Amino acid sequence: MEHILIADILPILVIMILGYICGKLSFFDDDQRQGLNKVVLDIALPAALFVSIVKATREMLVSDLTLTILSVVGVVGMFMLSFFLCKVMFHHTTQEAAVCALIAGSPTIGFLGFAVLDPIYGNSVDTNLVIAIVSIVVNAITIPIGFYLINLGQSKDKAKALAAKAGAKVDAAAQTGAQAVKAAASDAQAPAVGHVDKHGDTIINEKGEVDVATASNKGTRKPTPEHKMNPNLAAIVNALKKPVCWSPLLAVALVIIGVHFPSELDPCFELIAKANSGVAVLAAGLALSTVKFSIGKETLWNTFFRLILTPAVFIVAGVALGMAGEGDKLSMLVMAVALPPAFSGIIISSRYNIYVREGASSVAVSTVGFAATAILWVWLMPIISHMFG
Repeated sequence: MEHILIADILPILVIMILGYICGKLSFFDDDQRQGLNKVVLDIALPAALFVSIVKATREMLVSDLTLTILSVVGVVGMFMLSFFLCKVMFHHTTQEAAVCALIAGSPTIGFLGFAVLDPIYGNSVDTNLVIAIVSIVVNAITIPIGFYLINLGQSKDKAKALAAKAGAKVDAAAQTGAQAVKAAASDAQAPAVGHVDKHGDTIINEKGEVDVATASNKGTRKPTPEHKMNPNLAAIVNALKKPVCWSPLLAVALVIIGVHFPSELDPCFELIAKANSGVAVLAAGLALSTVKFSIGKETLWNTFFRLILTPAVFIVAGVALGMAGEGDKLSMLVMAVALPPAFSGIIISSRYNIYVREGASSVAVSTVGFAATAILWVWLMPIISHMFG
C-alpha cells in the first residue's frame, strides 16, 4: 500500500499542484488552457479509451456474466443516482448534474486501474478481467450518457432562452399594437385585420392582439438538421459526434463482433494516449486555479459518494449475488469502483465551463481521501469475504 501511495497517488497530487501553480502564475492564458483541454478530450483521451477497450475479447465479457452484469448495472446505476441526487439535493441544472455524475459517479479506472490493483492482487487473469469490464462500462457507457445529458440540458436551456426572448418581443409588439388601437379609436374604428406594425414583422388581429403564429421573428441563422429533431434525438446525435463518445463505442463494437485489433498498431495509439493522464491531471490543476477552492457540503458529499457509498453498494450487491466466495474477484471489483473520480469528468467540466468549482474541488479532495479509503477497503474486504464466503 505504501508503494501505491508513493508511486501512484503522490504523482497525481504533485502534477495537480503544478497545474494549480501554473494557473495562479498565469503561465497559461485561457486560450492555451482550453487548447490543453481540447487535446485531451478530442485526441488523447479517445485514443486511450480505444486502446484500453479494444484489447479485451468477446470471451472476457461472457466468461463471468455475474461480474459483467453487476459492473454494468452497478456503475451505470450509481452514475444515474449521482446525477439525480445532484439535481435534487443541490438544485443544479441538467448539464451541471451530468458533469457531477461524470466526476462523483465514475472511477478513474483507465488511469489508476492497473496501477492500484496489480500491486495488491497481482497481474492475474481475474485482475485484467475486472479492470477491462469496468473500463468498458465507464468509458463506453457513462461518458456517452454524460454527453447526452449535457447536450439535452443545454438544448432545453437554449429553448427556454429563445422562448423568453420571443415572449419579450411579443410583449413589445403587443404594446405597439395597443398604441395603434388607441390612435385609431378617435374615428371609432377597430384596427383592420392583418394590420402590420411599424416594424413590419408583426400581424395584429381584429382584437388588436399580436398573431404569434404569423410573426416573422425567425432570425437569419440557417437551421441545422438537429434543430428539426426531437430534443432527445438531437442530444444523442450531438453526443455521438464527439470522439470521446464514438471511439469507445467503436472499440466495443469491434470486440463484440470478434475483430482482433493488430497489436502491431498499438504504438500508433499508445504514444498519444500516454499523454492523456499527465495532461489531464495538469489541466485539472489549472481548472482548480481559476475558481475559489472550497470544501463545502457538496464537495464532501461527492467525495463520500465516490469513495465510500459506491464501493459499499457494490459490496452489498456482490455478497447478495454470491461473489464473496469467488476468491478476490469481489474485492477487486470493489477496489476498482472505489478509485478517485475519472479525470475525463474534470476535463469535460473545464472544456465546457460547467460545474468547474465543485468538480475541481471534488477531484482534489477525493484524490487525497483515497489514500485513506484504499487502506480501509484493503483491510475490510478479506474480513467480508471470510464472513460471507
